[in-house]
Amino acid sequence: MPLLQPLPEENMYQAYGIYLLESKHRLIRRLKKAYQPSVHGHKTWSSSFLLMDYLQHEPLKKKSRILEVGCGWGPGAVFCAHQFKAKVTGLDIDREVFPFLDVLAELNEVKISPMVRRFESLKGKELGKFDCIVGSDICFWDSLVKALSQMIDRAMNNGVKRIIITDPGRPTFYELCDLLRKKHTVELFEWYATEPRHVTGEVVEIRPAVQG
Repeated sequence: MPLLQPLPEENMYQAYGIYLLESKHRLIRRLKKAYQPSVHGHKTWSSSFLLMDYLQHEPLKKKSRILEVGCGWGPGAVFCAHQFKAKVTGLDIDREVFPFLDVLAELNEVKISPMVRRFESLKGKELGKFDCIVGSDICFWDSLVKALSQMIDRAMNNGVKRIIITDPGRPTFYELCDLLRKKHTVELFEWYATEPRHVTGEVVEIRPAVQG
């Protein structure tokens, strides 16, 4: 991918071919006066860069249908739309995050469809419309382990081929991986990203169980 042009503003930076904004950026400061995300949707989390790096090594098919769960500001969603020309939906329980996602999407000239839902409310047939589901740093509460495990079960049962989740290495994340191993093919990797700085953590890829 060609390098982006020199950065036009302060508190804007590049990572993995997309533009991102720091919390001090003038647009973010303005948005924070009107919107206050309440479920950790107040910045770009480092695990998003693990997802971007991993997908550079294990890319998505072009024009795939992607769901980013717990999208927050949506850096993962924007990356997938920009890098793979994917049709991306960003899902979050907190509608207050979507003005921030819209700014990042417009900055990178991509379109992300918003969805305000809980993991528990997603039906199997809805999940089955996507080719791949991704998420970054989404298993941070004990209560989310069961909700995510059941959502992933429904997705796998309805034809989703790849689910990729990145995490800094929380105990709840490892608990989720252990649950998923009982039903699906689970590959867990230590991973690191190099942009915009060095970040370490974990990547899990879940695929349908191998038959036979």
